[in-house]
Amino acid sequence: MFTAADFIPNKYTSTIENGNFEWSAPSNIALVKYWGKKDNQIPANPSVSFTLNNCKTITKLGFEKRADQNSFSFDLLFEGKPKEDFKPKIQKFLERVEIYLPFLKEYHFTIDTQNTFPHSSGIASSASGMAALAMNFMSLERKLNPEMTNEYFYQKASFLARLGSGSACRSVKGNVVVWGNQVNIEGSSDLFGVEYPYGIHENFKNYQDTILLVDKGEKQVSSTVGHDLMHNHPYAERRFAQAHENLDNLISIFESGNLEEFIKVVESEALTLHAMMMTSMPYFILMKPNTLQIINAIWKFRNETQIPVCFTLDAGANVHVLYPENVSEKVLQFIQDELVVFCQNRQYICDKIGSGAIAL
Repeated sequence: MFTAADFIPNKYTSTIENGNFEWSAPSNIALVKYWGKKDNQIPANPSVSFTLNNCKTITKLGFEKRADQNSFSFDLLFEGKPKEDFKPKIQKFLERVEIYLPFLKEYHFTIDTQNTFPHSSGIASSASGMAALAMNFMSLERKLNPEMTNEYFYQKASFLARLGSGSACRSVKGNVVVWGNQVNIEGSSDLFGVEYPYGIHENFKNYQDTILLVDKGEKQVSSTVGHDLMHNHPYAERRFAQAHENLDNLISIFESGNLEEFIKVVESEALTLHAMMMTSMPYFILMKPNTLQIINAIWKFRNETQIPVCFTLDAGANVHVLYPENVSEKVLQFIQDELVVFCQNRQYICDKIGSGAIAL
């Protein structure tokens, strides 16, 4: 079994004075949701997600050796301009990962980052952002330790990304990623995300995700606060057990290609996530009236046409519309005709399953 100590490096065998790397890392959408965590970003239950393709963060990391090595030193640029309000999050991340990346205080870093999706569109950018940053730091560590294996490189990148944002560990590698210990899934771990190790039916290849931007404002309750509210939640234990059950169900669903059962698990998980928010103390609601309008319209359309389209939700008001590639034309027409009216400024983003982080 892996432990966090396995990611603390021995002495480095090489040196490097300066340079830069650039990576893109995608966002992801959980099918079985992670909500609630233990210390050190360990999930209270396992989750599984589709990696997205178009919604991603592109981060360039410049680094230069420096004389003063008593503190972290970095500049943060977002879309080419200094972004002071992101800095505390990066500072906290560096503090958390320093034990695993002991070179961090030896360099001054310039972190230049941008998203391919509108900022504050309500799409989780912390997952893609932290994954992209972790890939860059691992590229630097690989220069210092050229013997590093590819497997270790990706595992540790996912491990580090998790310490920045839990779901970021699912944005490093693979189309379908499992994070969290699940008895029936070989290699699964609380410490990092792993590519789903079993067969996936043709029905799920190139699955589509159209993201309806219902509300682009700042969430009134952050995910971090939401996770914490699971500690004394009256339904927490049952919820965690349910996540394990749903993940087990998905194993046979992925193999058989049963879209009807897939829809049941995915929609139930989305609604359960929001039910946990509504029944915590303090309680809160992140759905908006238009979120419900969209859900009802999807149910009606699916009933009338038998087209296997379904929805899922993140911790926010936006709706992810999921469907197989072979019904794209009909579903996109339905979105145009009936759903865009519920989107802020009629905005939506077309995405699909992708394959993880890419070096640029």
